[in-house]
Amino acid sequence: MRIAALASAALLISSAVFAAPKVGAPAPDFAATDSKGQTIRLSDYRGKFVVLEWTNDGCPFVQKHYRGNMQSLQKEATAQGAVWLSVISSAPGKQGHVSGAEADALTLKRGAAPSAVLLDPSGTLGHLYDARTTPQLFIVDRHGTLLYAGGIDSIASTDVDDIARAKPYVKTALAEAMAGKPVRSPVTRPYGCSIKY
Repeated sequence: MRIAALASAALLISSAVFAAPKVGAPAPDFAATDSKGQTIRLSDYRGKFVVLEWTNDGCPFVQKHYRGNMQSLQKEATAQGAVWLSVISSAPGKQGHVSGAEADALTLKRGAAPSAVLLDPSGTLGHLYDARTTPQLFIVDRHGTLLYAGGIDSIASTDVDDIARAKPYVKTALAEAMAGKPVRSPVTRPYGCSIKY
């Protein structure tokens, strides 16, 4: 009986540790290394909105949005005081894995404008957020609460022409949140390539 109780307790603890973050609950805090070798903590940005974007330059779904759409979102968000953290969770030897210098060169080449690029080759941060696809995005409010989790928009394709017809989930959610309004679609289905853990 005691062994069964201990086993149940261990299962509850492990599910809590690996449970997906919930919208409306505190976003999981983390410490991660950026492309410049600096340690970035989510808690450092308390008082600001934070966007977490999982990315992999080899993924055609990411490439679709990096033909201008993602850069526009990044620039618009950061111009309004939000922090945009691009996260690369590709493991060494897998598609999308880059060094810090390669990540910086890629940011420059793409004309991207994240506040920082976080390197997560162990997948620790990706698993903490239960990130599964690239792109996949999360929005955290000024108090550290997770406000949005899901896809960048509503049309799961690699066709850049679909961007104009899609519901822009992330853009809309961030605008609503920054205006102090409830996010109407706080959870959406992400689409893209599987993260190469």
